[in-house]
Amino acid sequence: MEKCRCTFWLPGKNRFCSISPLNDSPFCGNHKPRGDGQFIPCPIDPSHSVLKENLDWHVKRCPLLKQQMSLSTQPFYQKGINAGKEEDDDITSEMKRKAVYSMTVAEFCKLIGKIESVHASICKDIPESYKIPEACSMWIKREVDRKLPFQEKHVKQQASILGNLEDFGVLKGSLGKEQCDDNRLYGDNAPAVVEFGAGRAYLTQMLADCYGIERVFLVERKSYKLKADRSLRQKESLILERLRIDIEDLNLNAVESLQGFPYLAIGKHLCGPATDLTLRCCLPEQCSGNDSLRALAIAMCCHHLCQWKHYINKNFIADLGITKEEFHAITWFTSWAVDADHSSDLSFDCELHQQSLGKEQLSEDANGIEDVVRNMKPIERAVLGFMCKQIIDMGRMKWVKGHGLETKLIKYVPSNISPENHLLIAKTR
Repeated sequence: MEKCRCTFWLPGKNRFCSISPLNDSPFCGNHKPRGDGQFIPCPIDPSHSVLKENLDWHVKRCPLLKQQMSLSTQPFYQKGINAGKEEDDDITSEMKRKAVYSMTVAEFCKLIGKIESVHASICKDIPESYKIPEACSMWIKREVDRKLPFQEKHVKQQASILGNLEDFGVLKGSLGKEQCDDNRLYGDNAPAVVEFGAGRAYLTQMLADCYGIERVFLVERKSYKLKADRSLRQKESLILERLRIDIEDLNLNAVESLQGFPYLAIGKHLCGPATDLTLRCCLPEQCSGNDSLRALAIAMCCHHLCQWKHYINKNFIADLGITKEEFHAITWFTSWAVDADHSSDLSFDCELHQQSLGKEQLSEDANGIEDVVRNMKPIERAVLGFMCKQIIDMGRMKWVKGHGLETKLIKYVPSNISPENHLLIAKTR
């Protein structure tokens, strides 16, 4: 007897849906026509919605509920431990945009002048440091497991992160591919590796292939397919553990299998506030010192998502004369850094002063700011965006340095590889 199937026709596959239908419908749950009922976001997982009339039933069976209940029993789960002390709500990008466009033109120009002045005084020494180490040649030459995805721009970024750690004295370089399983991370005293925002963990994969590591912790709140775990688990000497948890809620000192091990913290493209949460996780304020953290390397991105409530160095921003509202505007400007053509590196010689905006635009009409922004050249917006990114990241670097670590902020790849090219590296002295 043929199995009953959903009667929804899939034209792209030229067949009916193969999922079993619901008891009261010829369609499965994915294809059952929605009635006139009101759909609302699930309070447990807002990524999907449910009928309001079915909400009570759904919240008891939501797939994320079991995962959250299991997580809450873990000793390393501590709600909001890395969130910071501010209790403000998150400010969305739309709210930031509206705040900027509600400024007068004079206020807008004054803020740009302040950004330029601050950038000129504190962001002079962010060197370019694009390094492809010999240890990573097996990846550069694609002499790796062919089942692993290979995207040249990501491989170059990963290799440069590791190359800069090697140049900084954190990693020891290899002598050849045949020695890739040797222990070359901190010599004979290899720390564990904790990758924050690990995603599919291909940065850790390269680190394991090219430098040799024995213990890995992958911190990621989402579930990913096609991840590097399969390949990593094939390494007999490597112990791997995934922690499916938001960095905001992770008490790293309470991870039992990490206790007693020094560790290296890494992260590639930690979006927005995730960088601040990670720094607070590795260098918790309640501890006078951290004997476990040996070094860190964090490639930052998506500064437009940064939040005042999470930002790690509010005192630094305040000392620059930048208010919370201006900080929100600065984070919004950072999205302009991708406006321009990045086929070559941008220069900060572009003038963004009031005269470049045009005196005829200095009016108090309601559309004043929109006219100013519209008339700015893409290169001008991009330069302003990069200035804002560097101010935000300089505050992060100074915060880490204030905890006694030797610290550097560098541009680890050219902007034509990725405009998100800031790398914060640090190590214990």
